[in-house]
Amino acid sequence: YISRDGVASPSQMVTAVQEGFNMENQFAIFVTYLAHLMNGNLVTDLLSIGGKTRKTGPDPPSPAHAGGFNVHGTFEGDGGMTRADAFFGDNHSFNETLFQKFVDFSNQYGGGYYNLTVAGELRFQRLQDSIATNPQFSFKNVRYFTGYGESAFPINFFVDGRKTDRKLDMASARSFFKDMRFPPDFHRPPKPSSNEGIAEIFSMHPFLPGGNVDEKVNNFMVDPASADFTKPCVLYEDIVKTVQGLYPNPKGVLKRNVIKNLGFLHSSLSAALGAQCDQLFPYGQL
Repeated sequence: YISRDGVASPSQMVTAVQEGFNMENQFAIFVTYLAHLMNGNLVTDLLSIGGKTRKTGPDPPSPAHAGGFNVHGTFEGDGGMTRADAFFGDNHSFNETLFQKFVDFSNQYGGGYYNLTVAGELRFQRLQDSIATNPQFSFKNVRYFTGYGESAFPINFFVDGRKTDRKLDMASARSFFKDMRFPPDFHRPPKPSSNEGIAEIFSMHPFLPGGNVDEKVNNFMVDPASADFTKPCVLYEDIVKTVQGLYPNPKGVLKRNVIKNLGFLHSSLSAALGAQCDQLFPYGQL
């Protein structure tokens, strides 16, 4: 659906996830432009779904980086299901130990399948794991939302569309998480999907955003300023603030494209977050 080198334009990625996974259009726009604004090349309009690559074009002015999805602390974050926290040195490679925990929880709570019950239990456990082992653990703002979204994603998009039970078998899970391929004869979901199930996952073990403080493990502190599911517009404000930090004084084509991409992001907010957030114009309007 996109080039095998993992580099594509946001519009190509939106089309790809719609065609490959039947992702709902506005949700696809939100996820894609969130990643692009933080980790893409806004001049060439290219984004890497992996790490940094010259294929996205010349670097933007610092401190922007065009580093791809793999950049820690923007789109990617701590407490992942099958990838380790960045603190441990490798946040992008498939981690067999973590996948075995995924399998164990699926056996214990889902009868050998990954479902919403498993998602809720595993999400909470991975948070506790990171609190206990990662002195730099952070789970707030963008990562708070993508972390819970990550837990629901396999149920919404990896389950074969011919099945109606909303549970993922382990062979298919390994194909997606390890091999990064569709399982043989995979059928996409029969209807457009987005972030269904997040409320149920959260309600099993409600967890407030925050992180370990003072570079110490088991020193978690809630961050009351962070966005959470009761304050979705704070997430939007945080995204815009992050973009301003990356592009403090854009000029010319770069400034035009930052404004356009922020507009694309805002256009998807009501559908993706279920909130009506006042649009912010930190760089003015076109």
